[in-house]
Amino acid sequence: MNILTFNYEYPPIGGGGGVVHELIAQELAKRHRVHVITSAFRGLPRREERGGVAIVRVPVLGRSDQSVASLPSMLSFPLGAWVAAARLLRNERIDVINSHFAVPTGPGSLPPARVAGVPHVLSLHGGDIYDPSKRLSPHRFAPLRAAVRWVLRGSDAVVAQSSNTRENAVRLYGFQGPILLIPLGIRQPAVPKVSRDALGLATDAFIGITVGRLVKRKGLDTLLRALAYPELAGVRLVVVGEGPERPDLERLGGALGISGRLLFTGRVSEQRKWELLQAADAYLSTTMHEGFGLVYLEAMAAGIPVVSFDHGGQVDFLRDGETGHLVRAGDLEGMVAAIARLVTGRGRARAMGDANLGRAGNHRIEQCAARYEELFESLLKRR
Repeated sequence: MNILTFNYEYPPIGGGGGVVHELIAQELAKRHRVHVITSAFRGLPRREERGGVAIVRVPVLGRSDQSVASLPSMLSFPLGAWVAAARLLRNERIDVINSHFAVPTGPGSLPPARVAGVPHVLSLHGGDIYDPSKRLSPHRFAPLRAAVRWVLRGSDAVVAQSSNTRENAVRLYGFQGPILLIPLGIRQPAVPKVSRDALGLATDAFIGITVGRLVKRKGLDTLLRALAYPELAGVRLVVVGEGPERPDLERLGGALGISGRLLFTGRVSEQRKWELLQAADAYLSTTMHEGFGLVYLEAMAAGIPVVSFDHGGQVDFLRDGETGHLVRAGDLEGMVAAIARLVTGRGRARAMGDANLGRAGNHRIEQCAARYEELFESLLKRR
C-alpha cells in the first residue's frame, strides 16, 4: 500500500501522540510506502526520509516551542497540509489516508481524502476531543466541537486507542458510528542498566520518576504537593520533560521546601529516558487525564510499578495492587498513601515491577501496526 498520514505534531516536536504515530509509521514502512505531512519547526528539514518514512513539514504560524503547539500554529496547519497533499497526490497514487488527532489534523486530511477518493481513517488520541485542563478544549468550544463532529462523521473508519477515548467520542460528540479499539504499543529498547551514581542519582533514596511535557494537564503541581507530606519525606523525584509549566513548578518546589529532592532534567534522549526509568523505584503520575498513557507502558517495560489517578485510558491496562496503584482522580491524600505503601514495602514494589516486565510484552508496537494494516486492507477491499 501507499499510505499517507497526517499529524500536526511529529517527532521531534510534540508529545506522546506523535511518538506513537512515528512508531506505527516506521513499522508499516517495513512493508509499505508511508508518507507523513506534519508541521515545520525551526532547524528541521522541510523534507526528509527517516526510519523508512517520507516526511514533509509544512509552514505554520507562531510555533516557538518544541513541546507545545500555539493556537495560530494549529489553526494554520490545515491549509499547509492541503497544499502539501495536493503536490503529493499529483505525483503518486495514494491508497489510504490516516489522520492522527481529530483536530487540528482532521480538517487538513479529510478534504484531500475526499478529493482523491480514497478511504480516510481517523485516529483519536484522547486530548484532541477532551482535555479538562484547557478552556478551549474541543468538547467545550463550539467551533472545535463542530469540527470534531465533521471529521468523525466524514471518516470511513474511526480508531480509538482506549475505552475512555471511545466513550468520550460517544458521550461528548454524540457519534453513533463504529469505533475500532486499537491499543497502542511500545518498542522495547535494548538499553543496558546504568548505575544511579553514573546518572547523578542518590543511591539509597526511594526515587520516583515522571515523564512528559510540563503542561497543566499533567497536574505536576499535585504531585509536588504530595511529596511535601511527611510520609514521603524520603522520596526524591526525577522530572523528565520540558514545557511552559517548568518555572512555576520549580517555584512551587521551593515554596514547599522540597527543591533539594527534585531533579528537572529537561528534554533528554530516548536512551537517557530509559536509563532513568530503569534506575527509578516507581513511576508517579497525577495527570488530570490521559487518552492512553504510553509512558505507563514504558515504565512497566522498565520494570517499575506505576502509581496513577484512575481517570483516562490507562485503566485499560493498569490494575490496582498488581501493576502498582490506581488512585481516585484528584485524591491527594490517596495519592500520598499509595506512594507511601511502595516506600514502606520495597519488596512488594519490586515484585510489581518484575511482573510489569512481562505485562509490557503484551503491548508491542508490532501488534498495534498490524491492526492498522488489517484495517487499511479491509477498507481497500471494501472499495
